[in-house]
Amino acid sequence: MPGIDECLLEAMALPGARGASLVDWTSGLALGTAGESPTGDHETTAAETAELARAAAEFDSFATTGQAPEPAESPPGPPVEDLIVTTRAGYHVLRFVETSFDSSVFLHLWLDRDTGNLALARIRLRDLAERLVLG
Repeated sequence: MPGIDECLLEAMALPGARGASLVDWTSGLALGTAGESPTGDHETTAAETAELARAAAEFDSFATTGQAPEPAESPPGPPVEDLIVTTRAGYHVLRFVETSFDSSVFLHLWLDRDTGNLALARIRLRDLAERLVLG
């Protein structure tokens, strides 16, 4: 079972991978990074992608119930499986990680659009998220 560094190195081995990080979407902090950052700064990228993750989680909760969720109503597991943002130059895949403790963590993989394989990246990130050990 890989830890954060091993997980990010495995993500970077994917075809077209340009950068990877593990981000806490509550605080917007990067818990680990590898490779490049689309903004040139991993912390800025973490904060920006955390905003997307929060928006997706809140939208999903609101769209499902029509109202803000009550804490006791939330089913176990991450609020969203993954989020994909397509840009002219690449793909950003955010894979939410389920943990044994109350966490709000996701893997962010930045792929080159020409050399990356989005389907393979989603499959591998799902596997990595399931095997990731957070200490």
